[in-house]
This record gives sequence, C-alpha cells and structure tokens, in this order.
Amino acid sequence: MKAIKILITTVVLIAAIGYGVYYFGSKLVADEVMDQVEAELESNGQLEAIKQEVRNDPELQAFIAEGKNIDDRNLPFKTKDQAVRVLVKKFSVSELAELQSKMKSGLSAEEKQELLSRYEDRLSEDELLALKVLAYKELANE
Repeated sequence: MKAIKILITTVVLIAAIGYGVYYFGSKLVADEVMDQVEAELESNGQLEAIKQEVRNDPELQAFIAEGKNIDDRNLPFKTKDQAVRVLVKKFSVSELAELQSKMKSGLSAEEKQELLSRYEDRLSEDELLALKVLAYKELANE
C-alpha cells in the first residue's frame, strides 16, 4: 500500500512538473519568437513594407476588414502576445521562420492563398476571427 502511494505521488509530481514545463516553456518560446520577429521587422523597415503591402492588396483588406465589427469579448485571444502563443502551439517554429522569410521576399498571389488556406486548416473559426480583429486594430492604429 505504501509503495502505491509513493508511486502515485511520484506520477502526480512528474505530471505537474511536465505541465509546468510545457506551459511556461511554450510561453517563453512564444515571447522569444515574438520579440525576435518584431525586432527584426522593425530594424529592417519591413514592418512598414508589410503593412503597405496589406494596404495595397484588396483581397487582404477585405479579409482583415471582417474584423472590424466583431465583438472580441468571446474570442480566444485579445493581444498579439496571446496570438503568438497560440500560433507557436499550432505551427512549428520552422514554419513560422519560413513564413517570415517568405514575407521578406514578398508573396505571390498563389503563396498568399496557400498561406491563408494553411491558417484556415489549422486554426479554429474563433482563432481566425481573433487574428482578423488583431490585424484590423493593428492597421487602424497607425
């Protein structure tokens, strides 16, 4: 009986430690990715170029404009940090790095469509709506 209690306690402790590492580890990775991407885009002036590309693309404008009238109280995330955290869980860091490199070199219409379909496949409807709201707010706050 004593051995079972020790075994159960050990399993519970290992599970709790594993969950803590997963939870805080994913937060640290998301924060690090967000900081790196944001710093690199701002230092190279690419952030403004990306915003300009979005402004000049009517299809992207229509996609993002859907976020204008959405009530964000019930959405899964409300900040860029929370969004990055969700994206890091749904996409690998290498996929996000590939996206960043594609954004640097510019995206063709086919690549934009492929990117949108990939996001639509992996993200829930609420997560997509939350991204639209964040993108709309980001572009509107300039």
